[in-house]
Amino acid sequence: MECRKFEITIISAIDLENVRRLCKMKVYARTSLGNDPDTEKRTPIDRHGKTNPAWNYCMSYTIGESTVQHHGTMFVIKLYCKRKLGDRYIGEVHASMKELYDIACACGGSAIWSFPVQRGSMKSQGALKFSFRFGDKVCIDKLLLAESIRTWSHGADRR
Repeated sequence: MECRKFEITIISAIDLENVRRLCKMKVYARTSLGNDPDTEKRTPIDRHGKTNPAWNYCMSYTIGESTVQHHGTMFVIKLYCKRKLGDRYIGEVHASMKELYDIACACGGSAIWSFPVQRGSMKSQGALKFSFRFGDKVCIDKLLLAESIRTWSHGADRR
């Protein structure tokens, strides 16, 4: 199976909608390939930036080459405000993996990009800035890949 590493650093967001009226916002991001919960990862909570959070948090995925070449596969970043009575949704960014790959290739293998934060069909407010890069294409045995992902994901849980 042909695959490659996809590394993304969630850098910051600016001018997010203030979904918290009484207390200050504490924002974090959840990332996933599509809406697949098995691929979900999360940034730490930014407790100081309020509507302009900053994380500079790096995440890594191993993705199949077909995922990179298919326009329908989306990378999703959802932003939430941490609350004791349940976290509040702020908005999200969707980017085609193919589009991200094409941008990275045009920029020499990696890029820093900013996308508007969307909230359903409503107008967007704010922007999310992140950097990303794709590793070289490698061929890996499916069994070896499954084992390395399992081992890697258990190690990431300990961070």
